[in-house]
Parts: sequence; structure tokens; C-alpha cells
Amino acid sequence: MNGIRGRARAYGVGRADGIGGFRNGWGVAALLGGSGLLIVATVLGRWSSDPGDPLLLLDVGAGVLAWLLTPLLVWWPVGGTAALTVLAVLSPAVTPPATMGALQVARRRDRTAAVVVAGGGIAAHAVQGAWRVNGGMSYGWWLALVTIAYGALLGWGLWARAREALIRTLQERAQRAEAEQGRRVAEARMLERRQIAREMHDVLAHRLSLLATFAGAMEFRPDAPPEQMSRAAGVVRSGVHQALEELREVISLLREDDGGDGVHPQPVLADVPRLVAESREAGTEVLLREAVDDPAGAPPAVARTAYRVVQEGLTNARKHAAGQAVRVTVSGGPGAGLEVDVRNRLAAGGTLPSGGAGLVGLTERVHLAGGTLDHERADGEFRLHASIPWPA
Repeated sequence: MNGIRGRARAYGVGRADGIGGFRNGWGVAALLGGSGLLIVATVLGRWSSDPGDPLLLLDVGAGVLAWLLTPLLVWWPVGGTAALTVLAVLSPAVTPPATMGALQVARRRDRTAAVVVAGGGIAAHAVQGAWRVNGGMSYGWWLALVTIAYGALLGWGLWARAREALIRTLQERAQRAEAEQGRRVAEARMLERRQIAREMHDVLAHRLSLLATFAGAMEFRPDAPPEQMSRAAGVVRSGVHQALEELREVISLLREDDGGDGVHPQPVLADVPRLVAESREAGTEVLLREAVDDPAGAPPAVARTAYRVVQEGLTNARKHAAGQAVRVTVSGGPGAGLEVDVRNRLAAGGTLPSGGAGLVGLTERVHLAGGTLDHERADGEFRLHASIPWPA
């Protein structure tokens, strides 16, 4: 993309003064200056070769009129060139601005108009050469040189026009590429923020469900021994502190100017025993069975997804089946894939409110890892099962 833009700058196209560079005030002044110098040089050349030429006044008048018509080449290139071409029949002094007009038409109009104008210029000079002597050269050679000159101007103008069209195309492609890149960056940021939002839901829902369990125990067992109340209060305090730390980490990730330094690594498959231990401390009976080949070697996406499946299963059990035992099974290995199964008996009703978005987000997470997630209520149990591919 930068190469395209650099190439466009190297060609010098895309400026505000337009094609040919003659549409601003300095360009018009340069065009008038160049045309005036060439007209004066032509008139002086003819006067020096034949001071007594009776057509010298005609050349001067035609040259002045042609110079006055030169600005028309900027705003009306075809009409201005046509007027100068007709005037060129009378005097060689009009040849410089007439040929400039042919070049401008070739650069700024379509090929048909450029060819017609060039042909008209050759015809006008053919008429001029038929009744006026031109530098002692034979009429045939002189007309051949005029034809070659108009052909060169036509080719130059068409080439310049094609080049400028190419550069405009390159610039448009560069702009589209920049817009596409910006869109992709925005989509990547949005996807990352959605992933962070899912992380926030999973982490905080699990942490807060633990706190609610301990708080509920303190509320419904006010007659518990002081040691148990103190222990429960300590767990609540510690859990609140950890929840605040995790929330702070999530907020730091959401900040655009934060590079993420200092954020703890995401939990993986090896952290499942710690997760189960936290649930057991909260009073949930959890039976864990692990049969994983090389759990430390699991790909990060697979390990994180498996951890989140277990976490969501334990959180749902505390919310909707308080007091029921939970069975967690994690098995598999490289090439065979990873199977995560979480089951618990159904209770009469949940003890905590739920937003219902946990399983939806978890399903999307598992799908992003290339796996499948199933959950159902059958035979008095709630079953959560995930199959996650693990490449060999």
C-alpha cells in the first residue's frame, strides 16, 4: 500500500491544480509567459530574415490575438485550440499556442477529440504553408515536419493522460486499502473486546457465585460457631479482593492505551484442580476425574476453553443446584481431542439470579476453538459436555 502511494507521489499526480498542472494562477501565468516568448521569437525570426515583409504587421496582430486567446486553453481546451488553429492559417506566429492547445486537448480530453484537433492543426498549417514561405524549406518537407510534430504532441499528451489515469487508479486503490485495513483493525479490536467481555463474565460470575454461597451460609446460619463465621467472613473478604483485582485487570485490557503489562496469564488446563478446590472450599462437593495425556502440552486455546467449560459448569451448579454434588471428567490427549463433562443433580430451584448468557458465550467460545458444546437436562441431571479438537 505504501509502495502504491509512493509511486503516485513519484509521478507527481493528484495535485489540486488538476491534469496538466495549468489550472491554478501560477500555471496560467506560466502558460501565458511561455506562449508570449515563443510568439515573440517567431515574429522576430521572420522579421530578421525579411525585414521588408509586408505581412509582418499581420504576424504581429495575429500573434497578439493568439496570446490573448491562450488562457482559453485552460478552461475550454477544445474551443480555444479550434480558434487558434483557424488563426494559424494566417500566420506562423500562432503556431506555438496552437500546438500547446493540441497538447492540452490530448492530455485532458478523449482520444477522438485529440485526433480531430491534431488533424485540424495539420490541415491549418498545410493551408498556411501553401500561401506563405516557411524558412526556405520545401513545402513537402515542411508539411512532413509539421505532421511529425503534431503526431509527437498527440502521442505525448495521450501517454501523459494514460499515466495520470493510472496514478489516480493507484491512489484510489491505496485509499481503499487504507479503508479496508482500518475496517479490519476495528473488527479485530471489537472481537478482542468481545472475548475480554466473555472472560469478564466467566471470571466474575464464578468468583461472585463463591462469595454469594459463603454470604448465604452466614445469613442462614447465624448460630454457627464464631470460628466458622470468622472463616467465612475471611473467605468473603478475600474473594471480594480477588474479584476487584480481576475486574481491574479486565478494565486495564479494555483501555486502548494500556499494553496489558502486569496482567496475569490466562488460566489453562493445569489450573482445573485449583478451580475445583475453590468450589470445595465454598461447600460444593466436587468429584474430579482427570485422564489427560500431557495436560501441560495442550495448545493454549484448547487449555483455556476446557478450563472455562469446567468453570461454567461449577458456577451453574452453585446457582441452580446448590448442595448437589458435581462430577467433573476431563479426558483425552493429542490427536484424540479433549472431552470435558460436567454433571450435577437437579435441584428444586436456583438460589442465585442468572442472566442466561453464560452458556451462549461458552458455546461460541467452544465453536471458535473448533469444538462442540452440548447441554441437556435428562434423568434428573444437568449435563454439560464439550468436545474440543487437540491436534496431534
